[in-house]
Amino acid sequence: MRIAMVSEHASPLAALGGPDAGGQNVYVARLSEELARRGHEVTVHTRRDSPELPDQVTMPSGAVVEHVPAGPPEPLPKDELFTHMPAFGAHLDRTWGDQPPDVVHAHFWMSGMASQAGAHAHGIPVVQTFHALGTVKRRYQGSKDTSPYERVGIERRIGRTCSRVVATCTDEVYELAEMGIPPYRTTVVPCGVDVEYFRPARNGSREPGRRLLAVGRLVPRKGYDQAIRALGRVPDAELVIAGGPEPKLLDSDPEAERLTRLADRLGVGDRVHLLGGVPHERMPQLIREADLVLCTPQYEPFGIVPVEAMACGVPVVATAVGGQTDTVADRVTGRLVPPGQPEAVAEAANELLDSPRLLRAYGQAGRERALSRYTWERVADGVEQVYTRVTASRHELSTATEVA
Repeated sequence: MRIAMVSEHASPLAALGGPDAGGQNVYVARLSEELARRGHEVTVHTRRDSPELPDQVTMPSGAVVEHVPAGPPEPLPKDELFTHMPAFGAHLDRTWGDQPPDVVHAHFWMSGMASQAGAHAHGIPVVQTFHALGTVKRRYQGSKDTSPYERVGIERRIGRTCSRVVATCTDEVYELAEMGIPPYRTTVVPCGVDVEYFRPARNGSREPGRRLLAVGRLVPRKGYDQAIRALGRVPDAELVIAGGPEPKLLDSDPEAERLTRLADRLGVGDRVHLLGGVPHERMPQLIREADLVLCTPQYEPFGIVPVEAMACGVPVVATAVGGQTDTVADRVTGRLVPPGQPEAVAEAANELLDSPRLLRAYGQAGRERALSRYTWERVADGVEQVYTRVTASRHELSTATEVA
């Protein structure tokens, strides 16, 4: 099968850790690699953000990354790419007119715009994964939401006109239904984790040290302030926060400054450690060194950190929002608590830290859950089935037209 991935701002070649480089980059990279290894011909179309980039790059798996000229060849915040999507779509239209793929998979709403513009004239089915929805972002960020005003309306139109929506969690299905996109148009396929890379310590155990870990971009919605507030109720524990700019730039980072002031005001400054950005290759070991991973965002479209923690055999205390309600099995692999209630985070953390037996049991169950549900092989199986379904429907329609 010839598969075109469109990921306008999230290149599979990008270094992780920047403001617009994270889970979507990993998802596109790993899904493309897995599909290419299965013999599919995969091309990822992403925006050229440097004049130094070659037109195409072949990944080790055989998947090809094409750098699309759309807007200035320089880094731009993703919310500023909206006006360049017509040029992106026009490029795809020209490219696919010569050699159309069997299916297009668009990642993020602006990629959906460009994909539908490029695919329409050629009758190519478009599968859409939003990764995040404008309705959710607007609800929680309000006036701080920098998305283009048109986003929600465009997402609604894309969801109604694409061949299939691949949602990453059941919460997204409900959100789409509220937007007028019926559940029968949606298939849930979660994000994945490299279970060989994120795995438990080889000796199978570690000395308990009451270490709590929080990981992710250093932005207010990740809820690190809730973890810091909870720490005041968890005696003799330390909280390590990994994410954000490189360590030498932490002193000038607004969110790092806010969190540091909060920790000092609450009297836990000596127990909170901000590491800044941590290289991806260090992340599994950092997770394995923790007794608990805290995931306390205000909202989370999917949230890969709980899955990475479970793959490492480390229990999770997470707010019951977004994809975390799917990934974390309450009282099996960790605890789900209401968002915005640091006292509930502290209560769950204390319960687990005070019970080595529970820590071990939840850790083992988390590893088993990651292996059974969240490998990239399982993700590729689900997405591949969607591709087969939409391409078969296209073929049936084409055949019926020819007969008529």
